Amino acid sequence: MAKQKKEINIWLKQVLELGPPILFFLIYLRIKEDVFIFGGTEYSGFIVATLVFVPILLIAMGILWQLTGELSRMQIFTAFMVIFFGGLTAWFNDERFFKMKTSIVYGVFAVLLGIGLMRGRSYLEYVMGDMIPMREAGWMQLTRRLCICFALLAIANELVWRNLSTDLWVKIETFGFPIILFLFLWAQIVALQAHMIDEDDKA
Repeated sequence: MAKQKKEINIWLKQVLELGPPILFFLIYLRIKEDVFIFGGTEYSGFIVATLVFVPILLIAMGILWQLTGELSRMQIFTAFMVIFFGGLTAWFNDERFFKMKTSIVYGVFAVLLGIGLMRGRSYLEYVMGDMIPMREAGWMQLTRRLCICFALLAIANELVWRNLSTDLWVKIETFGFPIILFLFLWAQIVALQAHMIDEDDKA
């Protein structure tokens, strides 16, 4: 039986969603210079921090699901990618797998939104329609812009992890990309106010 959707404190929700990446950042800072040996194989602090991050993320998502009764498709997909690429990172003892995970996640989002646009539909409305009351024309504009934004973020992540240090990548991954995405979405919501549906329109 599907769990019934429940409302929780907005700050608690933010802690559960943003807490795991911040904990990953703090753990990485603490052990980034250390080398760990498991089964006769040496692992860097980055890889160990990645392995610790996976259960932290799953626990946070489990708590969120228990409290709200639901998880978004984006959350589930992102968690799957973290587990999959975190596993590859540990298995091959290669931090590049976890770094390229971000590019693939953003790239997949861009492709999915692009496929919807080619079909004349906004898959973004399908995911977020209950949260943002907006007319179809507004959803199509937002979807086009967000599709481009995701594609640019995917390219940016490739440039960052391939050309900059791991330290800089961790900082940009933890804070830079989420802040850029938040500011972009906030600016778009403001710009698309003319397409918003108010209570009178609903009536």
